Amino acid sequence: MADTGVVTDDEFVVDESRRKLLLAATAVTGAIGAAFVAAPFIASWAPSERAQALGLPTELDLAQLEPGQMTVTVWRKQPIYVVHRTPEMLATLGNHQGLLKDPESTESTQPPYAANRLRSRKGEFLVLIGTCTHLGCLPKAHFEPHDPEIGAYWPGGWLCPCHGSRFDLAGRVFEGSPASVNLQVPPYAFDGPRKLVIGVDQV
Repeated sequence: MADTGVVTDDEFVVDESRRKLLLAATAVTGAIGAAFVAAPFIASWAPSERAQALGLPTELDLAQLEPGQMTVTVWRKQPIYVVHRTPEMLATLGNHQGLLKDPESTESTQPPYAANRLRSRKGEFLVLIGTCTHLGCLPKAHFEPHDPEIGAYWPGGWLCPCHGSRFDLAGRVFEGSPASVNLQVPPYAFDGPRKLVIGVDQV
């Protein structure tokens, strides 16, 4: 048959199917490539399994942690909550002593340098082991004061989703909570103004 230069319906269907197949293959290849590029970058934020197993210190760059924000890292396979507290957050800590089980943290676990009302080396940064001292669940952040889910008295802090234990912005437990003691403070130190080292008392 002579070539008339006209594309028939059959030829169009074949070409269209081939185009869709090529587009799909390109998209899949691109996605896989992006995953391989991103994976080492994401993994670099977490301590290696070997470091965790050995209990080696975990380092955290605080430069990107804005006031009022919390980040979570891992040390000895435990979640570590790090909060950059604002002056407003710090101001709430002296207003509800009578509602706490251990307001002075005399019955709770923390290094000597965190045995104070703020439970920290530096007031603006709070470092806690993020497991409830009742049965080990992970308390959720509820930093907004007067949260209607908790009550008008609420100064901000954490609420455990498992059994309702409540902790303030220093990790101190409220009366009426199943947890008997405050959230634990791990050993930690600062290496310069913005580098946190968890797992050691000095660097």
